[in-house]
Amino acid sequence: MFEKFFPDEYVASTYIIPFEKLYEEGYRGVIFDIDNTLVPHGAPADERAKKLFARLNDIGFASCLISNNQEKRVKMFNREIGTKYIYNAHKPSTKNYVKAMEIMGTDRSNTVFVGDQLFTDVWGAKRAGIHNILVKPIHPKEEIQIVLKRYLEKIVLHFYKKRLKNKEV
Repeated sequence: MFEKFFPDEYVASTYIIPFEKLYEEGYRGVIFDIDNTLVPHGAPADERAKKLFARLNDIGFASCLISNNQEKRVKMFNREIGTKYIYNAHKPSTKNYVKAMEIMGTDRSNTVFVGDQLFTDVWGAKRAGIHNILVKPIHPKEEIQIVLKRYLEKIVLHFYKKRLKNKEV
């Protein structure tokens, strides 16, 4: 019942993802959500984010930000990063995941998505056929509609973790 929302991977932070390994596995493009994936909600790019995008560039990855926020927010974050971006993306609609791949020159087989929300980020990426990585939110302070979704996410993640545990046995 909940499987359609299960992430392909679930890790503690964007900043521990082994991007070099993903590149070795054939991935060439990374699509990122911004808020609570790369920085706390509404924050500008910090040193960690700047270093990550420099690292991705050095590895050889194309990157694109995809956000449901308005352009002002996305542009402010991207000022220090300098990557491609799509704002007002209407995630979980698949349209802008596809557009991000077109912008990067990648396809479903060699693109990975990183985000912190199951019902927008991960579900949209899954529906678009993109390998996806769910990360834990960076900061607990969130807008009320996101707080409400987090309660539902906890239920789905309970079943996701239970399934992983059963696979190990």
